Amino acid sequence: MSLEQDQPRVEDVTGTAVHHADPAMPESVSAAEPVATAGVASRAGKSLLREYAEAIVVAMLLAFAIRVFVVQAFKIPSGSMIPTLLIGDHILVSKLSYGLQWPADCKFRMSFPPVTCYASRTVLSFGKPERGDVIVFRYPEDEEKDFIKRIVGLPGDTIEIRRKIVHVNGAPLDDRAFTQRVDPGVIDGHINPRDNFGPITVPAQSYFVMGDNRDQSLDSRFWGFVSEEKIKGKAFRIYWSWSGQGAWQDWVRWERFGKAIR
Repeated sequence: MSLEQDQPRVEDVTGTAVHHADPAMPESVSAAEPVATAGVASRAGKSLLREYAEAIVVAMLLAFAIRVFVVQAFKIPSGSMIPTLLIGDHILVSKLSYGLQWPADCKFRMSFPPVTCYASRTVLSFGKPERGDVIVFRYPEDEEKDFIKRIVGLPGDTIEIRRKIVHVNGAPLDDRAFTQRVDPGVIDGHINPRDNFGPITVPAQSYFVMGDNRDQSLDSRFWGFVSEEKIKGKAFRIYWSWSGQGAWQDWVRWERFGKAIR
């Protein structure tokens, strides 16, 4: 008894209807084979696109994690840290210098990265910021902006400036190695907070910061202390420097590549 008449039709992977071959008929190339081959190629193409998409997503997540938890790059736009940092320097800032930080006070937005955080909590401490560290932090008066300055006063320190000389706990701070000032003759007769300030005591978990270019820096003398939770990290290396001035041969400051920030 033959079952050929009762066999149902089946669907192949491409959705093409085919009949079971009659055993009595000679073998021949099925017309469905080219369609099946095209289906395999289509699946392979989709699989390749999916792999690329997954690789891109993983790379973006990895870059975001490195930026948030390990190291972040910044560009110096002003001269407030001359001579330590020049306009056009590109620097690396370590997020792990003082400990493992967990972002806090975050907001989502349509940008990259899609999350902006305005504070951080230290979940694993490696140490505290020290006097002389060059740090990047959220500007207290506009937390959308990042500032870079040098720590001068630690929690509990008393800071006073007398005719441009910084005194910490009553002793003058020897900062000649990394600071720059305008010729005193240029500004005699014009005394401002840059020249005389304090005394003032730094609160707990806060820092008093100043720019190395003391006469051209907007810093703690004008807007107060930096809270520890607003510190993003410690600047440690110049990886690229671009002046864009003078002859084109001098646009790149090759001598600054890889220079440590002290």
